[in-house]
Amino acid sequence: MNISEAKTQLRNALTAYFTKDEFGNFKIPTETQRPVFLMGPPGIGKTAIVKQVAEEMNVGVVSYSITHHTRQSALGLPMIITKEYNGKEYSVSEYTMSEIIASVYDVIAESGAEEGILFLDEINCASETLTPVMLQFLQFKTFGKHRLPDGWIIVTAGNPPEFNRSAKDFDIVTWDRLKRIDIEPDYQAWKAYAQRHSVHGSITSYLDIRKEFFYRLQTTPEGVHFATARGWMDLSDMIHLYEENSIPVDYELVAQYLQDPEIAEDYAAYYELYNKYKSDYQVEDILSGKDVRDIILRAKDSAFDERLSLLGLLLSGINHDFRNVIEEEDTISEILPILKEIKSELNTKKPETSTADIIAAKLSAEEHKMDQTAKRGILTPEKRLQFERTIAFLGSLLVSEKRSKSKSKDGFATIKARYDKLLAQMKEDSAETSERLRALFGFVQDAFGNGDELLILITELTSNWYSARFISRYGSEEYYSCSEQLSFHQRHLDIIERIERSDII
Repeated sequence: MNISEAKTQLRNALTAYFTKDEFGNFKIPTETQRPVFLMGPPGIGKTAIVKQVAEEMNVGVVSYSITHHTRQSALGLPMIITKEYNGKEYSVSEYTMSEIIASVYDVIAESGAEEGILFLDEINCASETLTPVMLQFLQFKTFGKHRLPDGWIIVTAGNPPEFNRSAKDFDIVTWDRLKRIDIEPDYQAWKAYAQRHSVHGSITSYLDIRKEFFYRLQTTPEGVHFATARGWMDLSDMIHLYEENSIPVDYELVAQYLQDPEIAEDYAAYYELYNKYKSDYQVEDILSGKDVRDIILRAKDSAFDERLSLLGLLLSGINHDFRNVIEEEDTISEILPILKEIKSELNTKKPETSTADIIAAKLSAEEHKMDQTAKRGILTPEKRLQFERTIAFLGSLLVSEKRSKSKSKDGFATIKARYDKLLAQMKEDSAETSERLRALFGFVQDAFGNGDELLILITELTSNWYSARFISRYGSEEYYSCSEQLSFHQRHLDIIERIERSDII
């Protein structure tokens, strides 16, 4: 299955494991809950989906790579204690608490996460001395005498032996105690994730044509050559930062992440071509609805591979707008219930309590929530941004209120005015984005008519999380009309086949 399907399977398993009866007991007792084993090639996203599921379910997560541990750090260190048997004292050896188990208790103490995931990566690469201890842990959830707390579920991951010389195969007894999920590379599943996390447009438009280069591992006389999903993601982050700092992106950079010379060279050449198209086609002018008749004429005369690159550039440009509006919406959704609480408390506050006191308490609560989320191990960059925007808004309210020194009940009018300004900005941005989307459809239809290029545009807007949410929220006459005219489903497979036959450069 692909990584998206594996994520669904993982979430379903955890939902079942967390289910309790009317007395608060887990319906599948902790000791009989099979640890989940994610088996797949390196860099495919196994760790990422564990963290995503933990965030979505709002449970804690503690992660360890078993290759970094010895028997002593996993099991604990031996110590001598005194016990009495039949009236006589004896010196007995026991073990200190495992570092891994202790970390789970630390997260519970610091964040209150009574339920969570203990994620053990590269589990089938444990050292020879650690392997028996790990197998016991997988079966009985204990290291020595120290047991994993109830409510915490073991999820593990590993690479097939052909990808990792350190990997060992388990025996049937062990496999029969694990819930195994096998994962294969799948570009389309990864692309949906990549678009939501703003992977560089040159990468997705390149891989749309070179799907076979998305994930490759081969042994050659020169050594092992590979490109992985992780490599593409990390390369994307660096390209964004190189561009931001006006640092040239070249083959030398690309080859540091795509450790396959053929793929690195091919993509580096495409990246140059991508930037040439970006300059030649004046993407911002197109999305701004300017007169671009000369660009339309060039697009009409271009080869299909150039048209695909142009569409990638246009979609990359407008996806930034979609994401901005959706993030503004999410911030407003977080702020609104807090402001309602402030209004309610203003109407019932004691004389000695100021408006600033109430705002400060809400600000402190949000900061605490962000801190607790971080301690649970589920504070993603997107979640952090949402918290920081809410905190910044409340902070600005607090500064304003302290300056005004208002103590009257109608002090909420100033707060509402700031909220209304935020709401107005979002409406302005959404209206502007709708106009840019209209201009995009207009250009594509003027340049290519109702051809395959328009179908690609509809397909991308439908599959991208931000654009789909934006259109669902604000509508688009052009999108709905074109989808109906194009007999979307009937032509979808034909266009995919044509893209795969295209040459990039």
